[in-house]
Amino acid sequence: MRTLILPALVAALLVQASCQSSTKTKEADTELANTPAAGSPDADTASSSAAVVYKLPDAKAFAGEKDGKAIQLYTLKNKTMQVAITNYGARLVGLLVPDKAGKLVDVAPGFASAKDYQSEGGAFFGPIVGRFGNRIGKGTFTLDGKTYKTELNNNGNTLHGGPSGFHNQVWTASQSGDTSLKLTYVSKDGEGGFPGTVTTSVVYTLTDNGLRIDYTATTDKATPYNPTSHGFFNLNGEGSGTINNHVLMIDADRYSVVDKGLIPQGEPAPVAGTPFDFRKPTAIGARVNEKNEQLTFGSGYDHNFVLNKKGSTGLTKGVEITGDQSGIKMEVLTTEPAVQFYGGNFFQGSDIGKYGKPINYRDAFALEAQHYPDSPNHPTYPNTILRPGQTYKQTTEYRFSVAN
Repeated sequence: MRTLILPALVAALLVQASCQSSTKTKEADTELANTPAAGSPDADTASSSAAVVYKLPDAKAFAGEKDGKAIQLYTLKNKTMQVAITNYGARLVGLLVPDKAGKLVDVAPGFASAKDYQSEGGAFFGPIVGRFGNRIGKGTFTLDGKTYKTELNNNGNTLHGGPSGFHNQVWTASQSGDTSLKLTYVSKDGEGGFPGTVTTSVVYTLTDNGLRIDYTATTDKATPYNPTSHGFFNLNGEGSGTINNHVLMIDADRYSVVDKGLIPQGEPAPVAGTPFDFRKPTAIGARVNEKNEQLTFGSGYDHNFVLNKKGSTGLTKGVEITGDQSGIKMEVLTTEPAVQFYGGNFFQGSDIGKYGKPINYRDAFALEAQHYPDSPNHPTYPNTILRPGQTYKQTTEYRFSVAN
C-alpha cells in the first residue's frame, strides 16, 4: 500500500471529509433514499490505511440485551483469517484477511458495539436480511388468492422484511469449534405482515480461504422467502476511502431495470451497451457518473444482476472484485440466480466505523446473493414462495486471495 500522499491530495480529502461528516443521515437512507449524498463529491481518491492496526472488536462492547434476549459477539478463526459475528441480526461485524503484503486487513466495515448497530445508522450493516431481502413493491402481494400487506420502510415499499425483519432480531447462537457458528431465528406468523411461522438457520463457516454462509428454512404456511447477507465490504480495508477504484466483474448478461422506487419493471434487460456491463473487469467508478436514467434512479449502482448460471443450480462463481490498494481479490460463489450490487451511494459520513473514521459516500459496497426483487408480484420471475413440507436451502461463499 502507498503510505505517502501528495499534500494537495491530503487537503482535498480533508475538505471532502469535512463536507461528508457534517451531513446528517438516517440509517434507512443507507439503501433507502433516492437522492445522492449532499455535499459528497464522487472522488476517485482513497486515504491510506497503512497505519491502521486492524483487529476484531471487543466482545464486551456487544454484551447486552434486546427484548429480553442476550446479545453476544462470536469469533471464528483459522490459520489465515478471522471473523466476528453477532447474534443481533446474525450480522457480520469484522473480517480479517491477508493483503498482498501479508498484513491482516479488515475488509468488512462496521461498528464497534451492539448499541451502534441498534441505531438508525446500523440497521442494514452486515446482517442476514429477510424474510424477503430487497424490495416488495408497495408492501403488497397476493398469495393463493389472499392479499397481504407488509410493513413499509422504503418510499412506500417494503425493504429487507421491513422494520421487524431478521436484521432487527436476536438469533439463537450455537458455536462448536473455531471455524463454525450456527444461528437460528423463528419468525412468527404475521411478523412484519408475512404469513406463516418460519424457522431459519444460518451457518457461518470459515473455509481455508473464505467465509461460507449456508441457509436452511421451513414454514407452516406458504410465504415469500428470499433471505440474503447484507455484508458490506471495502477490500482496501475499513477507513481506506472510496471503493470506486475496485475492479469488478459480474458474470451477468442481464440486469433488472427499475422505476424511481427501485422496483423492477418487466423482464431483465441486456447489460450490453450500458454502464451495467461488468462482464469484463471494470473499475466501479469508471461509468458511475454517466448520464443514465437507471444510475439516476439508484444514485449510482443499486441493481439486481441476473447471473449467467447456464442451467446450473449449484454453487457457481458470479462475481470477482479486487481492491486496488490491497491486492485482495474476493470471489462470490452462490446457488442463487442473481446478485444485488449496491455501491454505497447513500453513506453521508455521519456514522463512525469501528476504527474511528466516518463511513463516507461510496466507502463500501454490498453484493447480495438473492432471487429477484419484488418476485411475489412477478409470476415469470424465479419462484420465491416457500411452502409447508419444503426445505429452503441456499449457499453463498466469499473466497479471498491476492491478485497476481
